[in-house]
Amino acid sequence: MGALSHLRVLDLSRVLAGPWSGQILADLGADVIKVERPGSGDDTRSWGPPFLKDAEGENTSEAAYYLSANRNKRSVTIDFTQPEGQRLVRELAAKCDIVIENFKVGGLAAYGLDYPSLKAVNPRLIYCSITGFGQTGPYARRAGYDFMIQGLGGLMSLTGRPEGEDGAGPVKVGVALTDILTGLYSTVAMLAALAHRDQTGVGQHVDMALLDVQVACLANQAMNYLTTGTAPRRLGNAHPNIVPYQDFPTADGDFILTVGNDSQFRKFAEVAGQPQWADDPRFATNKLRVANRVELIPLIRQATVFKTTAEWVSQLEAAGVPCGPINDLAQMFQDPQVVARGLAVMMPHPLAGSVPQVASPIRLSETPVEYRRAPPLLGEHTELVLEEVLGLDASQVQRLRDAGVL
Repeated sequence: MGALSHLRVLDLSRVLAGPWSGQILADLGADVIKVERPGSGDDTRSWGPPFLKDAEGENTSEAAYYLSANRNKRSVTIDFTQPEGQRLVRELAAKCDIVIENFKVGGLAAYGLDYPSLKAVNPRLIYCSITGFGQTGPYARRAGYDFMIQGLGGLMSLTGRPEGEDGAGPVKVGVALTDILTGLYSTVAMLAALAHRDQTGVGQHVDMALLDVQVACLANQAMNYLTTGTAPRRLGNAHPNIVPYQDFPTADGDFILTVGNDSQFRKFAEVAGQPQWADDPRFATNKLRVANRVELIPLIRQATVFKTTAEWVSQLEAAGVPCGPINDLAQMFQDPQVVARGLAVMMPHPLAGSVPQVASPIRLSETPVEYRRAPPLLGEHTELVLEEVLGLDASQVQRLRDAGVL
């Protein structure tokens, strides 16, 4: 029994931020019912290639993107542009603890599925709305997508090679990180709202915005600006507050060196065969190293090219200096630590026999994450959910199918 096995969630969201949040709740045991459009479903079902392949190596209908965010859910197809579909969703919401949606502001009001409408049938409901810009403000009715928010929200001004270098310019993060972080923050917010409901019996509306999350997650860089009034510049792989803390060339590639304090810098200098660096008045403290990075970084680069990546990692780890290789995903999934932690799992799948999944990072000693269901096929559980949750019989379900509601 998962930690959230007592909860039922109605997931009206699609693409990534909402489904990611729903998957976290599902991994923790919640019964997550994913409501999708009949015939097409979540947009990401068609966001391929790549697609999951069957035993003969042929593509199935399931895109890898969709498979990344919908594990442990049940899929129900309902057309809630029709009055009968709206009634079904309201009845499901009446029997749920949480609703997750990521429609445009006001988009569900026309169907009677907005928070005031569903609160009227279930005052204990936690209703989480995820939008690009939130429920208020001059941009509230704009559509918001991860890439755009990375730019608007300042992240891309910090990501990329410094001005003056070849290839300089803003670069987005290689995954939809703002969506992922919004899913994580949304999960925290819903669990907080549930804790409040446990004390008061009252539900609430959770208003989550990609832009808000992106700004919040600028962390130290945001504070670097707020405390100085000077906008941080792109530094490539370097760190604005710590030196040396970046990538360096080796005899056979590159590695990452992350020196977090003066003691570690002294140890690094010794391994590099340059112990005098630790006592150099330009480099003896982190404050000095930040001020004199232009002098120090070329010296380090000249030293690191004489050993292989493996040699640097081995020798620096032995000395207690944090460092590591720069892996591609094939190398990463073969890394002994990744293998030991079981971060890739296989689940049974009706079309492919099995489907790979990236494991949840959450480790609970008493209520561990369980991998109960592969990401569902479109509408795979429609009859089961309507019969189990709403008490409909087979003839009623068939009538709804004939009417095009399901």
